[in-house]
Amino acid sequence: MTVREATGNAALFSLWGLFWLTMLVVALQDASLSHTIRWWEPLLWEGSSALIATVWLIAQRRVDERYAVYLDRPWLWLAQHLKWLPLIVPTFIASIYLIRHGVYTLVGRSYNHEPWLFVVPYETAKLVLFAGMWLGIVFGFDSFAQWRTQRERLLSVQKALAESQLQQLQSQLRPHFLFNALNTISSLMHSDPERADRLLVRLSDLLRISLSMHRSELTSLAEELRVLDLYALIMRERFDDRVDLRWNVAEETLFASVPSLLLQPLLENAFKHGVERSQSTVVVRITASRDGDWLLMSIANTGTLDFTNTTGGIGLRNCRERLHVDYGPDATLELRQNDADVIARVRLPWREHQA
Repeated sequence: MTVREATGNAALFSLWGLFWLTMLVVALQDASLSHTIRWWEPLLWEGSSALIATVWLIAQRRVDERYAVYLDRPWLWLAQHLKWLPLIVPTFIASIYLIRHGVYTLVGRSYNHEPWLFVVPYETAKLVLFAGMWLGIVFGFDSFAQWRTQRERLLSVQKALAESQLQQLQSQLRPHFLFNALNTISSLMHSDPERADRLLVRLSDLLRISLSMHRSELTSLAEELRVLDLYALIMRERFDDRVDLRWNVAEETLFASVPSLLLQPLLENAFKHGVERSQSTVVVRITASRDGDWLLMSIANTGTLDFTNTTGGIGLRNCRERLHVDYGPDATLELRQNDADVIARVRLPWREHQA
């Protein structure tokens, strides 16, 4: 039995005990108005009924898993329980009256009750109503427990799907980045082998960091900026004096938690769509700041946005999907033109990275 099942049964039996306590108090109150009924008699009457009914409730709880498959069909679930009434009714009546007669005999008294032709139909009607009421309560407890279990399973499946989706997105990002970096090095292999060798060393450093970041979906902004710095060094070797890289990162943001390798595709876009297409020097600005409960990051480059494709390529699409997986609607990524700059701006809920 799981902890949740034990808790559910404890709640059910607590309600059961409260019900019988109420019945007992009412019986004692009625007995107090009669001078012919001794104080222990209502205890015996209600106690015998409570004892045998509890035995049957315990039996029901032991076999409830057998009927759990019918919880989505209440009438069938109820029918599966009511089929035991032909056995429960006679054993219940026989047991409680046997207990009562036995106790009265022990105290030297006689237990007088209505004729059996009246007792049997009367007790049967009471028992059927009682069973119907408590089966409804039991059904409510079991249905709620099953709903919670199914909900947790659904959440678990959704989490597994989200993690799988995130891993897929990350696997798309890394080859995309790697191929572009290798193409940069390839262009220098014959024209400047020394620079190409230097770039390979930096690329190996970058890959080593990215592989270590792969172990966790989240990293600190400081670690994320290390990746950007290494990537920028590789790209600056290629474009030499055509790029002016400027950093404006608030120190307090360095400990912020961000999705690993989130910003690299944005910087890659700045080089691809800004620096590569320009013959003059392009200013690339990397900024990060905190605004209350939000972390604001942006990568901007001088140039003009291609308004026929403001959603960006695979890199931007993957970044947006990763943000949706990690933060839902709380995170945003927008690409827009701002005066002479093209800006990719990210807004995340502020969270400090836990190392």
